[in-house]
Order: sequence, then structure tokens, then C-alpha cells
Amino acid sequence: MAADLKDVEIEKAQFVFSVYDWDGSNSIDAFDIGNALRALNLNPTLELIGKMGGTQKRGEKRIKLEEFLPIYAQVKKEKDMGCYEDFLECLKLYDKEENGTMLLAELQHSLLALGEKLTEDELENVFKDCMDPEDDDGNIPYAPFLQRLCDYTPKAY
Repeated sequence: MAADLKDVEIEKAQFVFSVYDWDGSNSIDAFDIGNALRALNLNPTLELIGKMGGTQKRGEKRIKLEEFLPIYAQVKKEKDMGCYEDFLECLKLYDKEENGTMLLAELQHSLLALGEKLTEDELENVFKDCMDPEDDDGNIPYAPFLQRLCDYTPKAY
């Protein structure tokens, strides 16, 4: 499967893998598979990360580079990943005035109730890190929020 990767992709994967190899054991926690894939400009769903061996808690399982490369190659082939432009088109549906803004309450509801739902705590952290202040009418500019969200790596609070 790693044969599907170009040399430059393998080098990038090795670098990202080394970043997540916190303890120098030549392995990463399976909890970090999703973050490593995102660092490689992929956008896997939580479901896909789980299918690929990702865990929801640290310390449950570790994987070596030889196991990560086929995961990377497989996820690169997946078509069920959105990108900034896809998400932007979705948010435009909420832009009633067609001026690049939407109601913060609608965004909040969407993130809590649709698709891979966020928890209240996750939403609060994402908004704290990615959101511009809302205007007097309760609207926020969604494109800058979305750009920051697509580049977002959760911080430990």
C-alpha cells in the first residue's frame, strides 16, 4: 500500500510521524492518527479515523511508521473528505443577505446538531480560537472562521 505513495509523500509522512513520536520510540499513539493525517493536508472523518485504527483515548495502542504509511495511502484515496471550498458552499446557504455573514446561532446549532456533532466544550474551544466577534445583529463573517477552523489544531485547555 505504501507503494502507492511517491517518495516526497513518504518523506512528508516520515516527518509528520516524527513530530507525533513524542517519546522517540519510533511509534505514535493511535489517538494521534487523525492529527497526523490532518498535518498531511487530509481531512478524514472521525469515523474513517476509527476504521483506520485511531483510538479515542491516549495510551490504548501505538503504531509504527510501517503501519502508518498504508493508512496514509488509504486515506489519500478516500473521496468522503470535505475541503474548505466544500464547507464554504455549505455555509453560504445560511448567508441570507449574501454578504459573507451568517447568524452565529445558526452556526452554533449546525455544529452541535448535524454531522459529526461537537460537544459544548469542543464548540466553546473552537469558537474561542477561531471566531471573530459577532456584529450587532448576531452575524459573524463565516469565511475567516472557516479558514481558521480548517487550519485548526485543538489546544489543551
